[in-house]
Amino acid sequence: MTCRAVLSIGGNQGDALALLRGVTEAAAAEGILRGVSSLYATPPWGGVEQDDFLNAVLVVEHPGSPGDVLEWGFEREREAGRTREVRWGPRTLDVDVVVAEENGHPVTSADPTLTLPHPRARERAFVLVPWLEIEPDAVLGSAPVRSLIGELDPTDVTAVRRLDDSLAPERWEG
Repeated sequence: MTCRAVLSIGGNQGDALALLRGVTEAAAAEGILRGVSSLYATPPWGGVEQDDFLNAVLVVEHPGSPGDVLEWGFEREREAGRTREVRWGPRTLDVDVVVAEENGHPVTSADPTLTLPHPRARERAFVLVPWLEIEPDAVLGSAPVRSLIGELDPTDVTAVRRLDDSLAPERWEG
């Protein structure tokens, strides 16, 4: 079984840039990294007062299931000292599975631990903008990501600011 997944990664505590690079480097070292977006600075989402986030999107191809990909992301969060105290609050690292395919077929799941596609991804410019950068024909559910971005508040979209820093590992051939 092979699972192709789109991951949204972000953080706003500690050395967020180093933590995000750690995720891409781990994916490259394990041979599962297939794509990495630019790095973006984005305002917090969800109404909790906090600093801006650094965000990016990765595409991975994992030898396991979508649940295995989620556990891989949880392991990166644990390594970063992630705690889950306030919903949508500040964090060292967040790794979300946005969509997944098994053997080329989209996976849907209503499991509260891993809902696929991610239930709020279509509302989040910080997910859609970086994803569109690396997959111009991306589709979320049945909607093109490009169209979903067009449905968002334009100020939410322009608030997703591309930075000059790269998350692509030096020895990765993507």
